[in-house]
Amino acid sequence: MISKKSRSEVRVKKHLKIRNRFSGTAERPRLSVFRSNKHMYVQIIDDTVGHTLVSASTLEKDVKSELKYTDDVEAAAYLGKIIGKRAVDKGIKEVVFDRGGFIYQGKIQALADAAREAGLEF
Repeated sequence: MISKKSRSEVRVKKHLKIRNRFSGTAERPRLSVFRSNKHMYVQIIDDTVGHTLVSASTLEKDVKSELKYTDDVEAAAYLGKIIGKRAVDKGIKEVVFDRGGFIYQGKIQALADAAREAGLEF
């Protein structure tokens, strides 16, 4: 019998391949994205020391209060705007985009486009 891998197993394997290709540095940290069925989480990470420099999530009260739903494209775009603004305030201009093994369309693309509009370069 042919067994089919679950979508989450495929995503984790893709993420590990992506992470082997690049990592974040102090000059150009990594913008990491994770999305669950209900929420999205974004972090800017310096992998050389293993520190999260900036983070945002749809679980935060001020972000959640602005959104009708926390799992749609509009929420992703708003979260991209928030993370871009926080990063620019910290002095971070360039990042490496880590889509976390997710396909670059829909929510991930909306988040990336909003982060670029907010001032991040990748």
